[in-house]
Amino acid sequence: MGQHRLMGNPPIDVTVRRSARARRISLRVSGIDGRVSLTLPRGVTETEGLEFARSKTEWLRRHLDQRPDAIAVEIGAQVPVEGRIRTLAHGSGRKVAIGADTIEVPGPPDRAGVRLAAWLRTLARERLADASDRHAAALGRGYVGLTLRDSKSRWGSCSSRGGLNYSWRLILAPPEVLDYVAAHEVAHLAEMNHSRAFWAHVARLCPDYERPRGWLRAHGAGLHRYRFES
Repeated sequence: MGQHRLMGNPPIDVTVRRSARARRISLRVSGIDGRVSLTLPRGVTETEGLEFARSKTEWLRRHLDQRPDAIAVEIGAQVPVEGRIRTLAHGSGRKVAIGADTIEVPGPPDRAGVRLAAWLRTLARERLADASDRHAAALGRGYVGLTLRDSKSRWGSCSSRGGLNYSWRLILAPPEVLDYVAAHEVAHLAEMNHSRAFWAHVARLCPDYERPRGWLRAHGAGLHRYRFES
């Protein structure tokens, strides 16, 4: 198990995993970061699995070629903030300033992406804390803390202890999407599952949740295109 490479131009890196619950070989291309994973059930050797992956090379390349290109966040780039596209400009003040169509970031231009990411994390924490507090009060449940991450596998989670975890990139999405994710995770304070009772709580906290949920399915992966590193 581990990392393997399918030779070609370019080569394709494949992460091989074994799962006791899998019933057949599964080959998947992540819509978020393009990572290729090969899952093997019991009784299938690694050699057999890799041979299966090689037989699907054309399919893999086609899916990888369809992935949207990464966007470097730098002066002049267009970045969504709360669902609205804004052009990143160099600011003359001391703080990040957001306008209707622009967002001005002061300091060295080559650090604009890093500084904007820090500002966005702060804004995300404010918005997610407000939404979580509101939904928790409506549910009549408390949570023990709120953590932000840059997770590529999920937009939020709720621990068994009542800790809420969110992706800070939700601040790039429309406000109703961020609000839905907060409602979803807060609902887990009452139901640590995805039962009918759980979805009933979500519907009460966020009556129109199907629309922002659908937005995430259709557009969520695109929020990971933005690269804020210097």
